[in-house]
Amino acid sequence: MPRVKRGNKRLDKRKKLEKLSKGYRGTKSKLYRSMKESVERGLKFAYVGRKVKKRDFRSLWIIRIGAAARLNGLNYSQFMHGLKVAGINLDRKILADLAVNQPQAFAELVGSAKKALESGKAAL
Repeated sequence: MPRVKRGNKRLDKRKKLEKLSKGYRGTKSKLYRSMKESVERGLKFAYVGRKVKKRDFRSLWIIRIGAAARLNGLNYSQFMHGLKVAGINLDRKILADLAVNQPQAFAELVGSAKKALESGKAAL
């Protein structure tokens, strides 16, 4: 077997880790083993954080929609059910944006949801 020297590969690997650990304090940005551990841990948190971010935003949108719906005389679940019965397919992100930035348009949506709920009750 020929002898293999890892000079360039080792340096490249270390440079990549140094770039990722930039801003870490003390040993975590200087010594290879500590650097590697802290970077791996940080990447793990970043991965989980990307999933949690989606969860947090969805709950924020639901809170905003619920508050705006209550101002117009419906609670969140009644409003969402009314939209479904009315055949209005808007996602929560858009509904929350309307609730915050265009309350008149949101009030119209609540009105159409109320109509759909009342017509659904009359059909029963």
